[in-house]
Amino acid sequence: MRRRIVSTSRENLRLASRIIASGGLVVFPTDTVYGLGCDPADERAVARVFLVKKKARTPLPVLGSGINSLRSLCRFSERSLRVAEAFWPGKVTIVLPTRRNVPASADRDTVGVRVPDNPVTLDLIERSGGILVGTSANVTGREPPANVNGAFSQLGEAVDLYLDGGETLGVPSTVVDFAGDEPHLLRRGAVTFDEILKELGN
Repeated sequence: MRRRIVSTSRENLRLASRIIASGGLVVFPTDTVYGLGCDPADERAVARVFLVKKKARTPLPVLGSGINSLRSLCRFSERSLRVAEAFWPGKVTIVLPTRRNVPASADRDTVGVRVPDNPVTLDLIERSGGILVGTSANVTGREPPANVNGAFSQLGEAVDLYLDGGETLGVPSTVVDFAGDEPHLLRRGAVTFDEILKELGN
């Protein structure tokens, strides 16, 4: 498909969801940075994401339209659920044990999940079946882009469609591992680890 950068109109969101359903890749705005999305269960599409990002085969983060949409993919503990309910929709990614293997989990037993606080992103996720790969739209090792032009400058015509939603925060989500007994900070981001621990009463 010829490269296109388009607005986030309802018609273009329908187009984006059709591209995703057919195995394509779409760049879209989130509440943090621009994301690169595909169907998490589509092996060929996930392989394209690794190729486009020049990324080793490690689990790709998955965005959900809500907590319930992610329950079929991963197992929430009582504590991780408390954090999800407190910070979602929002800028915290929670790493959890997988309930079922999908290509996006790269055959690992954990996956990072999040519900973003952006109506365009949530609309696209809903139209795409409730879950969507949501890795940052950058080449591995380079800065995640805050706008669509930054995404295109890195990924170019390897992506089927770019949705232009204007400037984003430009700061990635905070990533916390809840797969073990105690939460561990994996990446500093828009929410401090202290805020998360406070919610847990630590």
